[in-house]
Amino acid sequence: MTELIFVFWYWWVLAVVFLVIEILAPGFFFLWMAVSGCITGIMVWLVPSISVDVQIFIFSILSVITITAWRLYAKKHPIETDQPLLNKRGAQYVGRVFNLYEPIENGQGKIKVDDTIWKVHGEDCDIHTKVKVIASRGTVFDVEAVE
Repeated sequence: MTELIFVFWYWWVLAVVFLVIEILAPGFFFLWMAVSGCITGIMVWLVPSISVDVQIFIFSILSVITITAWRLYAKKHPIETDQPLLNKRGAQYVGRVFNLYEPIENGQGKIKVDDTIWKVHGEDCDIHTKVKVIASRGTVFDVEAVE
């Protein structure tokens, strides 16, 4: 039976395939596998006598190392954004003052924000009271009366 021979450019083709997958499904996961494939291809190009088993082992170890290194780096250096509350709609309203839509009775009431009605928790107040949002818990605001 003939032995399978991996030529160096096979690893480079695999690296390009991983790059295409990364473009289609972004997340910085396949990028590091592509880097590992490229490095493995360079190593096989420099030392062509490396067996297929060792090549796969090198690729596997490099993939684990590069992905782990990226995860650790990303955890220590998170990506900063100019709109940190973009997908946290409730948190965008913390600190703002609104009129009650329904009075707060037994600790529960409602406010109207633009075209949306939100449930609120706080001290009992009549309908003419202005309230300030002090916290957001999912779809419920914690509020306090404003004088």
